[in-house]
Amino acid sequence: MLLCIDIGNTDCVFGIHNGELWNATWRIPSDVTAQVDDFQEKIRIQLTEHGIESIQIETVIISSVVPTLTPILQKASDEIFSTPPLLFNAANYSSLPLEVLNPTEIGTDLVANSLAAYLHFGRACVVVDFGTALTFTAIDTYGSIRGVAIAPGLKTAMFSLFANAAQLPEVPLELPESVLGVNTTHALQAGVLIGYVGLVEGILDRIEGDMGVPLKVAATGGLSDLLTPLHDRFDMRDKMLTLEGLRKAAGFLVDKL
Repeated sequence: MLLCIDIGNTDCVFGIHNGELWNATWRIPSDVTAQVDDFQEKIRIQLTEHGIESIQIETVIISSVVPTLTPILQKASDEIFSTPPLLFNAANYSSLPLEVLNPTEIGTDLVANSLAAYLHFGRACVVVDFGTALTFTAIDTYGSIRGVAIAPGLKTAMFSLFANAAQLPEVPLELPESVLGVNTTHALQAGVLIGYVGLVEGILDRIEGDMGVPLKVAATGGLSDLLTPLHDRFDMRDKMLTLEGLRKAAGFLVDKL
């Protein structure tokens, strides 16, 4: 079995693949004050709940965009499992069928997304990741990452309004039917959520124009299903895309060991 760990700004996402399918996934908040023992305990609890013994895990791969948590999860993994974890980073991108622009600057999660999407489509594509940040990663016909665009994520944008405007309430992330808000909640939903539909469409159009070829579009992230008007624009929606990219990467990296 393979354990993939994606350390993100909001959550650490774990997925166990048995060679045919993902048979266990879970999240642990990315608490930078947590210690090795805290993560060990939570991982062991999840293994027990899913009926998986630590000895069954043959390979562990870790992607991280939170540097302070990287060594903590590495040590927690190393003490639970019989195999040392692989760290997915710029040092091993050369083993992938992907050319990574500025490898020390791009997030490892974006590289994992790109690998999964490019191997899935086999042609030029772009990945839209609806996470803490909203990211667009473009890959050309030859498997080269051409560039990235980054905007605040939906929850990040909403939270910024609540935090900086005293009279604006926190509202649910629900897409309204009309852009004309008839109350404060509706107005906020219209401005942010419908606004983000236009943002995503506009950036995708500009990326396709800059690339000069039609692009397949993959959407991922916890909120990738929320903006329903965009669904026809996406050729694939897969919340497991980052983990799938790590799974693919592990195959290339283990072959090189």
